[in-house]
Amino acid sequence: MTIKNCILMAIHRFLLQLLYLERRLEPPFRPAWNAVFREPGVRLVQFLINLRRNNEGLKIAEERIDPDEKQSLDNIIDLMADQMRGRFKPGGYERGGNTKTHGVLKATVTVRDDIPEHCRIGIFAEPRSYPAYVRYAGPGPNVPSDIQDVGFLSMAVKLMGVPGKKLMDEEQFTQDIITTSGGPTFVTPNTRENAKLQYWSLRDMTLYYFLNPFDSHFLDMFMQSLWNETQTNPLGKRYWSCTPYLLGEGQAVMYSFVPKANIVSPIPGLPFGKVPFNYLRDNLTKTIAETDVEFDLMIQLQTDPHLMPIEDSSVRWPEKLSPFVPVATVHIPKQQHNFEAMADFTKRLKMNPWHCLPEHRPLGNLNRARFRLYHELSNFRQQMNQVSHLEPTGDEVFE
Repeated sequence: MTIKNCILMAIHRFLLQLLYLERRLEPPFRPAWNAVFREPGVRLVQFLINLRRNNEGLKIAEERIDPDEKQSLDNIIDLMADQMRGRFKPGGYERGGNTKTHGVLKATVTVRDDIPEHCRIGIFAEPRSYPAYVRYAGPGPNVPSDIQDVGFLSMAVKLMGVPGKKLMDEEQFTQDIITTSGGPTFVTPNTRENAKLQYWSLRDMTLYYFLNPFDSHFLDMFMQSLWNETQTNPLGKRYWSCTPYLLGEGQAVMYSFVPKANIVSPIPGLPFGKVPFNYLRDNLTKTIAETDVEFDLMIQLQTDPHLMPIEDSSVRWPEKLSPFVPVATVHIPKQQHNFEAMADFTKRLKMNPWHCLPEHRPLGNLNRARFRLYHELSNFRQQMNQVSHLEPTGDEVFE
């Protein structure tokens, strides 16, 4: 390793230690800080991001494929596979993204009967209920102690018993919706920039994707920092899809899961004591053993193709232009969450937004990348773990 790389690594580690210290100190004051500063901060950062964007003249739900998109995707797949090889051993491979599983819970998703007529499409066509699994996870690509993660969670919902031909034929009766708690924007605006992020992640210097003085991404870093925070319980967070999806021809939407109750759990050991390695799993397990939990599934319709872009995921779609509309309820009944009993099932489970009806086709470059990215990396993970893919039905028993 060169002297320059040693210095960069030392600076990166120092910055991480500051972040880990901040994670321990922020829980008492962060809610009040969010209430006062988050929304003004988001509006300011979004204004600055929009200043450098050009209006490309696209229509509602219209996509545009860049000539280097395939090369960017090839780079992302290669870099993430290399990360997985370097971090995991055969039999213990975790996912390349949304890596650390906090829990997988049985649920029911019930479509509302008061949905606007133009939204009654696909899985929302009529009031009915679907059995579902909900997977909560940390972002990855590592499996750190929860107090040392990067400050957001994912919530992936797999509906089962969904009739109709799917866009990805490896599953016949499922529809997957994948979301994160890191705010309504994604960590990178597109696949080109995501390939750069994966490069720095492979070198264990992820912060330099944002801080590199020759190719900085300060505004994306500031936007993410307004949402990333010390997490207390996966069952009490709001989640966003960050990327758009069709809702029938000529309509595009974002998804969001909004909790119906304010669930905040204590973190043992803060600020300076020993914090349990998997406290998020512990808090999830305790909560769901004591009470039912519900989320509203919301959709936000694209109404302005420039201010609510398809191809740039660094832009928050303004709610003043199009408020979120509730379309379904996710009911997670009280249950005994036995993580160890579900471990093998989790290894065989695949989540992919292309497990969907054509009416809900994923849109934009990051979503187009997910078709191959998720498929190839999940196959690689299961191959290294010597397990087969399982399309669940909801009748699985975990003891």
